Amino acid sequence: MKKILLAVVLGIAVFAEAQGAGQPAQGQPAAPPAAGQQPAAAPVIKDPAEYNAYVSAVQQTDANAKISGLEAFLTQYPNSVMKNQALEILMGAYQQANNAKKTMETATKLVTADTCNERGLALLAYFDRVMAQGGDPNAKQLLVDGKKYSQQGLDCLPKVTDQELLKNKTQMEGIFHAAIGISCLQDKDYACAVQHLRPAVDANPNDFSVVYPLALAYLGQTPPDFQNGIWYAARAAAAAPPAAAPQVEKYARSQYMKFHAGDDGWADVLAAAKANGAQVPIKPAPTPAEQAHKMVQDTPPDKMDFATWEFVLVNGSQEDRDTVWNAIKGKAVQMNGTVISTTPTEFQIAGSSDDIDAKKADITLQFEDKVPVKMIPKDGASFDFQGEPASYTPSPFIMVMEKGRLLNTKPAATPAKKPVHHKPAGQ
Repeated sequence: MKKILLAVVLGIAVFAEAQGAGQPAQGQPAAPPAAGQQPAAAPVIKDPAEYNAYVSAVQQTDANAKISGLEAFLTQYPNSVMKNQALEILMGAYQQANNAKKTMETATKLVTADTCNERGLALLAYFDRVMAQGGDPNAKQLLVDGKKYSQQGLDCLPKVTDQELLKNKTQMEGIFHAAIGISCLQDKDYACAVQHLRPAVDANPNDFSVVYPLALAYLGQTPPDFQNGIWYAARAAAAAPPAAAPQVEKYARSQYMKFHAGDDGWADVLAAAKANGAQVPIKPAPTPAEQAHKMVQDTPPDKMDFATWEFVLVNGSQEDRDTVWNAIKGKAVQMNGTVISTTPTEFQIAGSSDDIDAKKADITLQFEDKVPVKMIPKDGASFDFQGEPASYTPSPFIMVMEKGRLLNTKPAATPAKKPVHHKPAGQ
């Protein structure tokens, strides 16, 4: 997977003060129960010195001063009843100071002490994923850790009662699903990657770091999910950083052409993706029968080459087959082919480039009189001949030509290639 460097701000507030967990009263619970509720167990600091140290630290308005105060508090009182709250506030202070390393170290301590601390788990899951996608040399382990923290966070979410956290539940779910999804994608578990990246994209539809991996996950499945994969590849092109956008758009277009067998309609899909519009359906490649019908519409049978006749007679509707066959049956045809095998009265010939490459006969040329031995070309030789189409079988394709003649002309050009046979979607 391509390395993706992402710089975004985590949208979940991590400062415990915002949730009212900042300053407990000395010898009293941190917050009284709401009316009608039974008193709940709450942290109580009984030691005046411990209380003063805690309050002094959390009241600092400067991030560095707060960090120093909280680090000193945790060192002096490692078993304080306010340890978890102090770690959570310290984690937020380090994040405010843009110290990612210390933020993660503190978050790790926090979730070790409080295994269901959603803020700590979200931060660890988020930074592990972003660092791995950014090319960190320990990316593999970071993804393993990020997946672990994310699953832990998802398992704990049903237990959350904090109203501020519940307001950000969707965003946290997106963070957790993104980390699991990227880990699954790295492991080529595409079904798992889709399962988790889709809700992450739904939560952050313009986040290139999850939209593009979702496209890769859909297209990596067997068989590929082209409908969703192409759409999210187009969305990724719209959301990509300017330097990456051309390459991502080129990839999205190539997948579109692989599925649709042409770039007609691609501009409309891309425009809808860039406009943040609703997902649009991707029209699959024309079926062989549809291709054959277009060939008949575009070119009169007497102007078609042999490979086109073969394609229509094998893949076309009965009506299209009849249109071609009725136009060429019994008419003298001059062409070039490659000898597969011979007898004095019948040559087996490969007439289309596909069958020449496969060394497989698609024409039986019959002669009214025996061909002199010295005039019979060797197997594998290219030669010019004339014959009149008399009958054919579509599978395996063989056209019988009667009244065969050898032509003494200058070496013929390489026969036209047989049109590409695009399989219908899903085959």
